[in-house]
Amino acid sequence: MADDDLENLPGVGPATADKLVEAGFDSYQSIAVASPSELSNTADIGESTSGDIIRAARKAADIGGFETGAAVLQRRETIGKLSWQIDEVDDLLGGGLETQSITEVYGEFGAGKSQVTHQMAVNVQLPREYGGLRGSCIFIDSEDTFRPERIDDMVRGLDDEIIQATMDDREIEGSPGDEDAMEELLADVLDRIHVAKAFNSNHQILLAEKAKELAGKHEESEWPVRLLCVDSLTAHFRAEYVGRGNLAERQQKLNKHLHDLMRIGDLYNTAILVTNQVASNPDSYFGDPTQPIGGNILGHTSTFRIYLRKSKGDKRIVRLVDAPNLADGEAVMRVQGAGLKPE
Repeated sequence: MADDDLENLPGVGPATADKLVEAGFDSYQSIAVASPSELSNTADIGESTSGDIIRAARKAADIGGFETGAAVLQRRETIGKLSWQIDEVDDLLGGGLETQSITEVYGEFGAGKSQVTHQMAVNVQLPREYGGLRGSCIFIDSEDTFRPERIDDMVRGLDDEIIQATMDDREIEGSPGDEDAMEELLADVLDRIHVAKAFNSNHQILLAEKAKELAGKHEESEWPVRLLCVDSLTAHFRAEYVGRGNLAERQQKLNKHLHDLMRIGDLYNTAILVTNQVASNPDSYFGDPTQPIGGNILGHTSTFRIYLRKSKGDKRIVRLVDAPNLADGEAVMRVQGAGLKPE
């Protein structure tokens, strides 16, 4: 088969191929990881035909089979680590945020969740030798939290050595003390952050599909998408699906949304960072009654779960609650005007 020529798949003619591409299924790999019902609804074809298309795409894309642990280890070497620029937190997380994974950050209001998303939107653009991934960022904003002025503060708050290296990498003439050069750098950083405001849960799900298209468009570019932030993941779902009677529908939609995000991470080697709201458990007599929203579906789908807790002044406790390969633990950071800083 020709590379990703959808019309070579059985049952796919020009009209069906156009529908698939329009829905974001523009490669064998993206079709191979879809479900028959998803493909059927998208292209208006029968589930039996969808199954045949998916099987052919899996064969063409050469995915879905078993492989050795050594092969898995070799593939994991392609995973990037995005530094927080805080040694204690990076050590806690085994080097930083992982690409091809969902990292959930939850905590009460004012704990610093949105500060983390803003800081990571800056850090992902840094040169690799300084803990960045030299990539761009997609920011899905459901709570009207994104502020370009905060990005400005955080870029200026980087160490002069990192600022100079970032300028050199982007071929910006000047130094951290040169205001014209700094303004050029700030404009360039903001240009690498693609922001969309989600007005409700359905719009948020649609934006995740658009994010997949955008990541695919930039995959072979000089600045591929290496970070996708959703702040917050659960706000709209929590507001729109109230009461136990709507719980099942809410969880089903949330589950699909999470798997859409996970697919972006897997296909484009992108780190997925989501923030989550919390609720207090009135039945808790001992310990912290704060519990994340989203239930077991979010708990099982998130690869890493981080609990942000307020401490004295600008101090925040970063607690790793769950990770597949790391021990639970805590680190301390500060949320300051210049961004996230060590204790």
